[in-house]
Amino acid sequence: MKYQPLDFSGITTYPIAERNNKVSVKDDFAGPVTAGMSVTDLLAALPNQLGAQALNRVIDAVVGAREKGKPVMVAMGGHVIKCGLQPVLKALIDADVISAIALNGAGSIHDYEIALIGATSEDVGAVLHAGNFGMARETGIDINEAIRKGVEQGLGYGESVGRAILDRELPYREQSLQAVCVAKGIPVTVHVAVGTDITHQHPSADGAVIGEASYRDFRLFTSVVSQLGDGGVYLNIGSAVLLPEVFLKALSVAQNLGYHVDHFTTANFDMQQHYRPLTNVVKRPTSGESRGYTVTGHHEIMLPLLAAAILDKIR
Repeated sequence: MKYQPLDFSGITTYPIAERNNKVSVKDDFAGPVTAGMSVTDLLAALPNQLGAQALNRVIDAVVGAREKGKPVMVAMGGHVIKCGLQPVLKALIDADVISAIALNGAGSIHDYEIALIGATSEDVGAVLHAGNFGMARETGIDINEAIRKGVEQGLGYGESVGRAILDRELPYREQSLQAVCVAKGIPVTVHVAVGTDITHQHPSADGAVIGEASYRDFRLFTSVVSQLGDGGVYLNIGSAVLLPEVFLKALSVAQNLGYHVDHFTTANFDMQQHYRPLTNVVKRPTSGESRGYTVTGHHEIMLPLLAAAILDKIR
């Protein structure tokens, strides 16, 4: 078949005044940026679009949750801890903004090493083929012993490690998120998958103890999740798989036990958006009357900006 160019002369048009527009100067454009602006003024000057709109709505939700006395849960992957953001998060804990912290196993390990020696994050590529990756003696012995003692005392994983940091008066304990949470009396839970953490490689590791400690934390985590309804906030920061899965299961358990968890806010903060956080944090849990947001950017930039804005507003 031979084709000929179409004749466009019969196309119909309509006046632009009749068109619905997604962006307007009046409602959506950025405001002026000036020297000496406060963080609140800067965020108010952002365009009311896309990521800026999402960030501002998350900030408002967190401030609203604090005013209502509802939980603000922050779940984080290990990279967040490696970025040195504990002082930022501690400021939010001290301001009674964060109600509970959840970490994966890597986050707990990096946090402990920082408390112990003021440094963390080994060069994996340089030592992997020598069989030395993850074999630092103190990390394995200390953490495995901490959770063993904690389980004997009826504690979960996060509190066990946090208490060990405080009891041993580690030199950089003030930089430890687990220690800060224990001292402040807020839940800090650690959720592990056996075989994913360097402490599981050590002779001192005990699978039964690791499982019991993390399972206790799952039950505690679920207790906080059960109270998110009617104004709470759940933030997933830098965990692509494990913590979104933990959150979804905890939400299911809470609903099964009769807790009506709806009308709350979730957000996923990460350097790139992954399937599981989008599905298990932002979309599925908010399919009722809740709201889910995505904020994309580097943790070392976005978290200080988020915290500064929240602290500005609550003042």
